[in-house]
Amino acid sequence: MNDTASTARDSASTDPGGKPGRIGDVILRVENITMRFGGVKAISDVSFDIRKGEVRSIIGPNGAGKSSMLNVVNGFYQPQEGSIWYNGKTYSPMRPHDAASNGIARTFQNIALFKGMTTLDNIMTGRILKQKASLLEQAFYIGRGRSEELEHREFVEEVIDFLEIQAIRKTPVGRLPYGLQKRVELGRALAAQPTLLLLDEPMAGMNLEEKEDMSRFIIDVNEHFGTTIALIEHDMGVVMDLSDRVVVLDHGSLLADGTPDEVRKNQAVIDAYLGVAHD
Repeated sequence: MNDTASTARDSASTDPGGKPGRIGDVILRVENITMRFGGVKAISDVSFDIRKGEVRSIIGPNGAGKSSMLNVVNGFYQPQEGSIWYNGKTYSPMRPHDAASNGIARTFQNIALFKGMTTLDNIMTGRILKQKASLLEQAFYIGRGRSEELEHREFVEEVIDFLEIQAIRKTPVGRLPYGLQKRVELGRALAAQPTLLLLDEPMAGMNLEEKEDMSRFIIDVNEHFGTTIALIEHDMGVVMDLSDRVVVLDHGSLLADGTPDEVRKNQAVIDAYLGVAHD
């Protein structure tokens, strides 16, 4: 077991019945997705599903189509072929407003925060779709504008406490170190109270201690909140320890799909990506 993820797993509490019992029915299925950029196929006829309550990782070499697939799932990219089934409805394709309004949130490989705004204000932007008050009520802090502001701020403070970033709540995020910026971005996604959380390389560029913290938060989000997670990550030790199932992409095509043990023993995966078998 990887030391980083193992430390995080040991420090997070689990349900008496164990995590596998929390995994439910399929909530999202991508079906025969093909995505082209000009004459280049980023994704080629890929299908897989995600089950409620699981951590579903997508791995592969650089350029395998991992981030493109997340962009398809949350509607940022529109594939030329294929469809997405999510919570009982088929989308051909998914649109960004459909994804956001139906509980799909994400973080990005390259941090996409408002650098001049504080940690608190950045995380508050994750509550925008939860706001029902009119612009007038919000501007003059009256009626629903006042009650909603208090409600949203209370929830955001809970997120800040959960991520242990109370000390930087009033700090502009542009002044924060990289690891804390990644944590703030996670907080903004959590503020939307997602059903499905898409994490695009949440540990990229982190040191060992930061990876341990992020692994622990991912475990807690999944186990305590019951949030389903789709994860892209290059640290294979972390992936194999945190994941319930793993999808492997190679040059835009589906190479393997299964449990971490099945994937690490798959000879095609070893040849194309892992390089050596893992005992």
